[in-house]
Amino acid sequence: MPIRHSIWKVGKRPAALREAALPSEALLEDMIVAEPAMLSDQWMIIGRQVNTGFGGRIDLLALAPDASLVLIELKRGKTPREVVAQAIDYASWAEDLDGDEISRIYTQFSGGGNLTEAFRARFGQPLDEDVLNESHQIVIVASHLDPSSERIVDYLNKRDIPINVLCFQVFEADGGQLLSRSWLLDPVETQVAASVSSGGTKSADREPWNGEYYVNFGEGESRSWEDARRYGFVSAGGGSWYSGTLNLLHEGDRIWVRVPKRGYVGVGRVTGAPVAAGDFRIADSAGVTRPVLDALTGRSYHRAFVDDQERTEYFVPVEWLRTVPLSDAVDEVGMFGNQNTVCAPKKAKWRHTIERLKAIFPEWDHRT
Repeated sequence: MPIRHSIWKVGKRPAALREAALPSEALLEDMIVAEPAMLSDQWMIIGRQVNTGFGGRIDLLALAPDASLVLIELKRGKTPREVVAQAIDYASWAEDLDGDEISRIYTQFSGGGNLTEAFRARFGQPLDEDVLNESHQIVIVASHLDPSSERIVDYLNKRDIPINVLCFQVFEADGGQLLSRSWLLDPVETQVAASVSSGGTKSADREPWNGEYYVNFGEGESRSWEDARRYGFVSAGGGSWYSGTLNLLHEGDRIWVRVPKRGYVGVGRVTGAPVAAGDFRIADSAGVTRPVLDALTGRSYHRAFVDDQERTEYFVPVEWLRTVPLSDAVDEVGMFGNQNTVCAPKKAKWRHTIERLKAIFPEWDHRT
């Protein structure tokens, strides 16, 4: 159903705030550039009114933490078919942008800034040019959503075309206006769809998902693979972009774990749902069950955000079937890789990767 909601002033006699409108969508664009968290605190704006070279301009262009592009198009009074068709047209152009072109877009937008330096400052990690623009997603920003738009977006997402709608509503309040937002789809769903369609996947390279999950484990200051091996878990945190895809996992699922830049380090079965750091417990070497943040002190596990549901670390318990230390990580030419924490790949490369890993880790189907 179209997204609409109301805001009420709390009191003995609740009063509904009157819905209003912004003076212009140009003001909304200005506000987003000034405060990108209005869209997502996981994205970095890199371009505004980007010329596509064939008479069109992308309202806003952003990067996600995996260096994928986010094309943001304001509805601007266009019909649902017009705005969706235009956004897809722009996406077909953006798909072929290379690193130099994207860097030039950011330099122009920022008044001379360096994209590599800005990406590291924003996300705390280097920009990997090998995965820059490996995938993209489309976000349509509108003041309201009609049934036709909803049907179109739902249809495209079911076919792994990553597109979402963010609806803003404006309300009159004492002293000014208030602005609220609502996503048509969970942003994690669009993120997953983008990862499924990554790398310009051709139809010949696509195949049904084999039911086994890829997990990207971010070894480093935030977490330790040796901890994960010893205590039986995978984890992610620092923002919903990183931890949200953990919700794809369910008890009994088989996962293949890869550490970025190192290779595949383990295979296991999920034994429970994701749990926030403040509630997750592990058994220490003496068999005593303790809060995970008390037991694991060598890495941060985002403990500074333990009370922040968006940024806290989330843990998924795992029964390991086979693991290896980082020094023995398996990394071969042609193996599947992805920057998302969890994904369900639909590529021939994933099938090839699984076949190789099952030969290397013969305990992959071991049951206790």
